[in-house]
Amino acid sequence: MIVLRTDIIKTKIKVIEESIDLVKENLPDNINEFKALGLVKDGIYKKVEASIQEIISICSIINSDLKLGIPSNRDDIIDALLDNNILSKKMAEKIKELKGFRNFLVHRYGKIDDEVAFKEICHGLPDFTLFKEEILKFLKTSSENKDSSES
Repeated sequence: MIVLRTDIIKTKIKVIEESIDLVKENLPDNINEFKALGLVKDGIYKKVEASIQEIISICSIINSDLKLGIPSNRDDIIDALLDNNILSKKMAEKIKELKGFRNFLVHRYGKIDDEVAFKEICHGLPDFTLFKEEILKFLKTSSENKDSSES
C-alpha cells in the first residue's frame, strides 16, 4: 500500500504560504526602494530561496512516496511528477525556472543583481500559489481515490 505523507506536505505548503506572505508584505513597488532595503532585502532573498527549497522538497516527497523512480537529479523528480500527471507541464517548467533562480540566490554567482532579482521575484510570486493549488488538488484527488478503493 502506498502511503503519501500528506501532513508533511501540507506543513511545507503552510511554510511556503507564510514566507511568501512576508515577502509580499515587505516587497516595495519599485527597484530603487528594493535596492535600499538593506537587511530586509536579504530577508526577502532568504524567504524566496527557502520557499523554492520547500517546493523541491514536496516534489521529492511525492516522488519517493509514490515510488516513481530513483532520480539522478532534481529535474528527474519534476519530470516524474509531470509524467504521472501530478504536475501540469506549465507548472513543471515554472518549478525548473524557480530552481534555477534558487541556485542563483544560493550560490550568489558574483554579486546578486538586485534589478534582475527584483524582476524575477515580482514575476515569480504567483507561481507559489499555483503550485500550492496544484498540489492540494492532487492530494485531494489521491485521497478520494484511496477512499473509494477502500470501500
